Amino acid sequence: MAVDYAVIVVYLAGMLAMGWWGMRRAKSKSEFLVAGRRLGPWMYSGTMAAIVLGGASTIGGVGLGYKHGLSGAWMVFTIGLGLLALSVFFSARIARLKVYTVSEMLDLRYGGRAGVISGIVMWAYTLMLAVTSTIAYATIFDVLFDLNRTVAIILGGAIVVAYSTLGGMWSITLTDMVQFVVKTIGVLLLLLPIAVVKAGGFSEMRAKLPDEYFAPFGIGGETIFTYVLIYTFGMLIGQDIWQRVFTARGDKVARWGGTVAGTYCLVYALAGAVIGTAAKVLYPNLGSADDAFATIVKDELPMGVRGLVLAAALAAVMSTSSGALIACATVANNDIWSRLRRVGGRGGGAADGAAGGTDGAEHDEVRGNRLFILIMGIGVIAIAIALNDVVEALTVAYNLLVGGLLVPILGGLLWKRGTVYGALAGVIVGGGAVVGLMATYGILANEPVYYGLLSSLAAYLIVSLATRPTDEAVLAAWRRRLAGEADDESPETPSEPAVPVG
Repeated sequence: MAVDYAVIVVYLAGMLAMGWWGMRRAKSKSEFLVAGRRLGPWMYSGTMAAIVLGGASTIGGVGLGYKHGLSGAWMVFTIGLGLLALSVFFSARIARLKVYTVSEMLDLRYGGRAGVISGIVMWAYTLMLAVTSTIAYATIFDVLFDLNRTVAIILGGAIVVAYSTLGGMWSITLTDMVQFVVKTIGVLLLLLPIAVVKAGGFSEMRAKLPDEYFAPFGIGGETIFTYVLIYTFGMLIGQDIWQRVFTARGDKVARWGGTVAGTYCLVYALAGAVIGTAAKVLYPNLGSADDAFATIVKDELPMGVRGLVLAAALAAVMSTSSGALIACATVANNDIWSRLRRVGGRGGGAADGAAGGTDGAEHDEVRGNRLFILIMGIGVIAIAIALNDVVEALTVAYNLLVGGLLVPILGGLLWKRGTVYGALAGVIVGGGAVVGLMATYGILANEPVYYGLLSSLAAYLIVSLATRPTDEAVLAAWRRRLAGEADDESPETPSEPAVPVG
């Protein structure tokens, strides 16, 4: 295992070095939070694929393949479908808005007053997403170094917090590109073919497993529908995903780069299911399906290759964890804390810096956002240590996101008649219904997100139609932003020339 350990240590050291390098680039709020909005197609595609394909997509995707066969690909497949839908239908408009958070988009569309409540819901989602990714370190470091769970979480979490705090989105983008390459080589080019060969090839796999393992819908129609509702729609509105859209250099990069990333997710989904199916042939009696990934890596891969594939799993977890962390901190600072400061009469805080400003103001904004990443990171590590059930935490996150924010966000993008009061009603009623129904039916039940989404839609439509239409001046400003014509208050002043990246 010495060679495997060396691979992992070099990989982790490289992540910290990327953080240090990113710190030298992140001199303004735009550079720190959205990489200066300058990513070209290759870097954009890689970082977008990295953020959506985390530990759940890698370890969990293989586990679903072990349990259900090829139809276990549906969870990750619906993530890819959501990313494709976002990229084709919405990403160009989102990129042209030149905002930092989803709540800022809601304020632009509805004329203010929706930001704090929607920010709280989005913050809860990104926090839980960061926590679930951080918990996954325990599984990987246990396989690698036989570490205690708490020590593993602290070690993995500290590395992500360190490079995210140092360089913000620049560091995260650079590390994501490395992680994307490592995942592609480790999972698609190495583990997939080796697993199939070790299992005797597809003919042997079909001979040893029941037919339902090769049925495209064997996992069940209701399960697939729930995946679509949670993951496909979740991809359309999550702050962690939108913050990557904001990094695109232009409309075409956001659309086509995201389409490439979404297509990559579909391939990754099928690969995970095939690996899990092969693991079922090799190890038919594992105690837990989620052990399939670690078991096949430990027992079937040669030295060195094993370290690279485990680094790929670590890369998957770290990319999602860092993306969720910066999203959580951005929402906490720009959508909640800064607004509360304004209400309290203590100034605008970091959220008021969209128009640029002096070097000192930019430095203060970067410092403020860096501080929030550090604070949120420490909080995430503490919660991850205290929390045991990853699936429940992830379910809570996506139920709140879809049940509370899907309708107001898509309504704002698609329906002119939607009003700020309708949006607030949709967030409050949908989010409240999800929380109440999870308490009644159980966190893992399907009913909370079904009925929460329906109640949010009903509240949004009824209240919007019962209240005065959005002021025409607000809608005119909104249309200008969607067309890429920034208002006088919003243009950004880059701290250095806009050099295309990627």
